[in-house]
Amino acid sequence: MTLLKLPGLIDPHVHLREPGLTHKEDFFTGTCAALAGGFTTLLDMPNTRPPTSNPQRLIDKIRLASAKAVCDVGFFIAATNDTPPEVAAQAGSRAIGMKIYVSETFGSLRIEDLSTLAGYFAAWPGPGPIAVHAEDMMLAACLTLAELYDQPLHVVHVSLKSEIELIRRAKEQGIRVTCEVTPHHLFLTRSDAARLGPYGDMRPRLADESDRQALWDNIDIIDCIATDHAPHTRDEKESDNPPPGVPGLETALPLMLRAVDEGLLSLDDLIARMHTNPARIYHLPPQPDTYIEVDADARYDIPTSGWQTRAGWSPFAGMPARGRVQRVVLRGREVYRDGVVLAQPGAGRIIQPHLQTA
Repeated sequence: MTLLKLPGLIDPHVHLREPGLTHKEDFFTGTCAALAGGFTTLLDMPNTRPPTSNPQRLIDKIRLASAKAVCDVGFFIAATNDTPPEVAAQAGSRAIGMKIYVSETFGSLRIEDLSTLAGYFAAWPGPGPIAVHAEDMMLAACLTLAELYDQPLHVVHVSLKSEIELIRRAKEQGIRVTCEVTPHHLFLTRSDAARLGPYGDMRPRLADESDRQALWDNIDIIDCIATDHAPHTRDEKESDNPPPGVPGLETALPLMLRAVDEGLLSLDDLIARMHTNPARIYHLPPQPDTYIEVDADARYDIPTSGWQTRAGWSPFAGMPARGRVQRVVLRGREVYRDGVVLAQPGAGRIIQPHLQTA
């Protein structure tokens, strides 16, 4: 067995579902899934119940995660129609970034009003970026606001050829923009969505083969690989109103190592997009004496079951993969070995990089 040693991976886009949706996932099961996938740091999105939209809710969420997480976790604060931008901005010292939904989401988290959107761009203190779910024309609006207000902008889960080409142009023009793509948009298309039914439904939706190819063609300007781990139960997916979203923490590394095997990117490219760049973009502290060991010789089809995530399924089941995480060491302690999580709840740290007393 050839062991490949990599730094602890960072996923800048996950939904750990706590509080309010813990039948799907919670801080313990989600961070166990992270360790199984080789991730030692997760950045959690704010669309929980209630949404993480003000400083007190962020503090409450930090308290919950502190008792349960087995890897390190940082949190976004949400822009909403109900919370004044100045109030949300007060969480800047504890949050790793501001998340703004301007496309394809539900409830109070979708910002459709230009005045409100501009207010958040004006108020956010940084230095963490504003992360936007902005598709199609709304991406152009957010790029313009980022330039006008001199804010670092991070575009989450880019899925379309037109979007990645616009981001390339913005980077060439000196706009402070970074972006991420997901394994499901790199490996799946509309034809897979038809095959998978509700298990292939996510936001943004799977796109055409030309869009998928465009992401690979522009991999040089893509900063991060993010799973957008969004678990739902099988019962929910098979209901009359299935929610969008798929789990991904335990499959991202094997799929990306397959891409390395196929010459689509180098191992150094993978490390940059799954460790170095997310740490830089979100100003994350280093994790000393932290690494993962991967069986680089393992080649297999992704299984249908046996996951740490509470969701218990994968849209990638049956697809070829390379590499199996054998061991994870976090700050000198072995926290995962051969399919078993060894860390105790609360072993992970909460990342508050801009709070001096953290």
